[in-house]
Amino acid sequence: MSGSHAVLRRCVSCRRLADRRQFWRLIRVGGGRVVLDEGMGRSAYLCPARACLEEARRRKRLQKALRCPVPVEILTELEARLGPDSTPRP
Repeated sequence: MSGSHAVLRRCVSCRRLADRRQFWRLIRVGGGRVVLDEGMGRSAYLCPARACLEEARRRKRLQKALRCPVPVEILTELEARLGPDSTPRP
C-alpha cells in the first residue's frame, strides 16, 4: 500500500475539506493544554486565513472542537503566522 494518498481534514471555521497539510493543527494534549502542530491528542484544523481565524475566535469554534479552553497565546501565535495585515488595500 502506498502512503501517497491525501489525508483529508475539515476546517472548523469554514468547513472546507482539504489535505491536512494545508491547515494549521491545534492539539489538546494531556492536562487540557493546547499546542500547535505536533503532538498526540484531540485535534482541530483551521485554514491559515484571517477570515477563518476571526470566525473561529468569534464563534469559539476551536474551544468547541477541542472541548477545552484555547489560551490567548495560541490565538496570538496563529495571528502572528498570518504576517502583516493581509487585508486588501483600497
